[in-house]
Amino acid sequence: MVSPAPKIAVENLRLSYGHKEVLHGISFTVAPREILGVIGPAQSGKTSLLRCINRTVEFTPGAVMTGTVRVDGEDVMRVPDVYGLRRKIGMVAPLPVGLPLTIYDNVAFAPRCAGVTDPAELDARVERCLRQAALWEEVKDRLDTLGTKLSGGQQQRLTIARALSHDPEILCLDEFSIAIDPVTTMRIEDVLKELRAHVTILLVTNLTQQARRLADRTMFLWNGNIVEIGPTEEIFSDHPKDRRTFEYVNGIFG
Repeated sequence: MVSPAPKIAVENLRLSYGHKEVLHGISFTVAPREILGVIGPAQSGKTSLLRCINRTVEFTPGAVMTGTVRVDGEDVMRVPDVYGLRRKIGMVAPLPVGLPLTIYDNVAFAPRCAGVTDPAELDARVERCLRQAALWEEVKDRLDTLGTKLSGGQQQRLTIARALSHDPEILCLDEFSIAIDPVTTMRIEDVLKELRAHVTILLVTNLTQQARRLADRTMFLWNGNIVEIGPTEEIFSDHPKDRRTFEYVNGIFG
């Protein structure tokens, strides 16, 4: 059977902030509808990698990216419509970044920007996304209140709902559960398992067991280099290819 073309293909990616190089020529691919877990200690380049994929890294003065990142075979640095690229790639940051709008308008904002104006369609999309983010039951009776009035954990779930609102083909999650309680985290993990049927997911997490629960494959990134990438069951086995992988996932360092 012929393997499908990769959804994401990264080749010899280097990224520098000024004189400091934070990604050192890494290469890997992500298959369509795959969940790739990205683990590694702090300052390993995990967040920077996500920002290269949707080109938000260019907002950082002095950032220089070389190599190629392709989404559906197209070099992200050469796409004619960068806003279309970013609609294609939903991003969830470690801490909630709420818009100063109502809960409803936070979720409806991106669809409206994309031209969705039908009230019934917007209502349905807002409800669907809030349900997917495990937030609907808590806010359904106060959708007209400011999203910034929600608790930290609720605001993070609102951020997830907003990321899903434009039906992304790729979802990049950067420590999404850092501000969410364990019970809600597990509910959202169940949603991610359902989303894998039609969305490609990059899951950056410092919770190695989260990657173990969710990821089809896991990549161990350390100091801007890929130590190891492979099927998650192999990464978390007693005999991964690199001893450093075993030591990291077992808490010996990091």
